Amino acid sequence: MRELRVRPEVQALDPYVPGLSIAEIQQKYGISQVIKMASNENPLGASPLVQEALCRFASYAFRYPQGGNPRLVNALATLHNIDQNRIVVGNGSDEIIDLLLRLLINPGKNSIVCCKPCFSIYPIQGRIAGAQIRLCPLNEDFSFNFDGLLGLVDADTRLAFITTPDNPSGYCPPRASVRALADRLTSAFPDCLLVVDEAYMDFADDEAGASLLAAHELPDNVVFLRTFSKSYGMAGLRLGYGVLPSSLASWFWRARLPFSVNLLAEEGGLAALADAAFREATLQATRDGRKMLTRGLADMGCVVWPSAANFLLFQPPGGAGSARACFEFLLRKGIIIRSLNSYGLPEHLRVSVGNAQENNAFLSNMRDALNTSRTSPA
Repeated sequence: MRELRVRPEVQALDPYVPGLSIAEIQQKYGISQVIKMASNENPLGASPLVQEALCRFASYAFRYPQGGNPRLVNALATLHNIDQNRIVVGNGSDEIIDLLLRLLINPGKNSIVCCKPCFSIYPIQGRIAGAQIRLCPLNEDFSFNFDGLLGLVDADTRLAFITTPDNPSGYCPPRASVRALADRLTSAFPDCLLVVDEAYMDFADDEAGASLLAAHELPDNVVFLRTFSKSYGMAGLRLGYGVLPSSLASWFWRARLPFSVNLLAEEGGLAALADAAFREATLQATRDGRKMLTRGLADMGCVVWPSAANFLLFQPPGGAGSARACFEFLLRKGIIIRSLNSYGLPEHLRVSVGNAQENNAFLSNMRDALNTSRTSPA
């Protein structure tokens, strides 16, 4: 069979680079115990109520879920005290991002604006949708250059993406700054939506002070994204949601594939929303662990960036060679963190906050990695 003609936008794609998995490190290094601190997963695992719900509904796996997931939509509308017509749910927030692009982008005509670096799904799915991708570099301290971002928008731009707290730095801009960006955007370019991805907003010390959604400020030109993958501990079930202008939400439901949120994910999501104690324990463990890791890395001479998320961006002393050596040393010890080569940051590493045992193991082995790097011949 001759090779099929794949669209040029797809041929030019750099694929999404996920964090390394436990299974591949076990196989590569022949070790049984592996600690994964690379993918910003919940340090406490999954809620007991979620686990119980999955067991209880496993026998219903042969059934389709209810179309439109109305119970979950209603629960989320209650959580945020907003009109249920503004809520959409998807197979992870990735599906919502993809559908927003396909709903609003005219291939070859429209553009999207993102930061550089950013969550790579924005430009990847943007290119698949046929959008022109415009990237605004972050400031040297990893804060947002909102003036520069706005300067890339024109009359044909349909979406501008920001992640707050941002990935991979954990930077979280003041809520007033995000509102000012939304106001400037709607004044100058009313056809461009601001997409505020709040996947990590739960972990901010003052969520209402940082989040327009949490403060119930909902500008008409802003889409908010949230996920069950992080603080709710459901990364493997793929469930996300968005708060959209109601007219756009209506089009979203028309275009979304039927039953993309499966029955177990929906039941798990409802159980997660009901388990306030587990979520509070997750937030507390994450905030405590974040402080512990920040102090420990700083004491080793690493540069550590302030983070409002469940991970830390840090730079070991010694540049890219040291970062690579530390990353590989940790892998051999069965500890997976995140190399940031795919973000264009070879001198930096990112570590997810783990539980107390995992954090201690990481710091101990990181100290050994740096000592080995310093004593090794150049």
